[in-house]
Amino acid sequence: MELNDKISSTQEKTISELKVSLEKSFGENIDYRRVEFVGPTVSSELIVTGIIAIISAIFSMLVYIWFRFELPFAVGAVIALLHDTILTVGMFSLTSLEFNLSTVAAILLIIGYSMNDTVVVYDRIRENLKKFKKLQITLLLNKSINETLSRTINTTATTILALLALYIFGGNIIKDFSLAMIWGIVIGTYSSILIATPILLNMSIRKVKGEEE
Repeated sequence: MELNDKISSTQEKTISELKVSLEKSFGENIDYRRVEFVGPTVSSELIVTGIIAIISAIFSMLVYIWFRFELPFAVGAVIALLHDTILTVGMFSLTSLEFNLSTVAAILLIIGYSMNDTVVVYDRIRENLKKFKKLQITLLLNKSINETLSRTINTTATTILALLALYIFGGNIIKDFSLAMIWGIVIGTYSSILIATPILLNMSIRKVKGEEE
């Protein structure tokens, strides 16, 4: 209890000093609509809950792809998702942008968007595995990517246009969220093509699908 009282007293002192400083600079007619104090406890809780949410989302995607396709597809998809997550967090770290609950929500949305792109490509690969059983696997993967490329580019372009509008006209509250989404969608799009699909080359997918047929 003494520790809580000490923290509360420190918070009140800090807030009072900030109010005095603001009133000296801008006058006394300041409307304080909301006052928040984020301490180390809140920050650590945010980090823990954010990490748990992201890991849970990636694990759920692993199980989903495993059941819908096969284990090699699930491994490729999860590696691509880890790539997207790490690069997004790294972007926030390098640019010193605020990492909050909106950022965690953006990362979860990026995971879902990237997985959607990956599933589209994987679904076409599965179809082509059944159609072209004698085609070299490298050519088959390349053919599958080319067949879905126009859809991927069009979807990404229209989504980024909407997010740019949010970033420009949405105000400061939603700017970081919009920026994270724009960044994540770009890297999620190329990871579906350049990471998730090439990984299948070393995962014996031809053998797996052949046994099913």
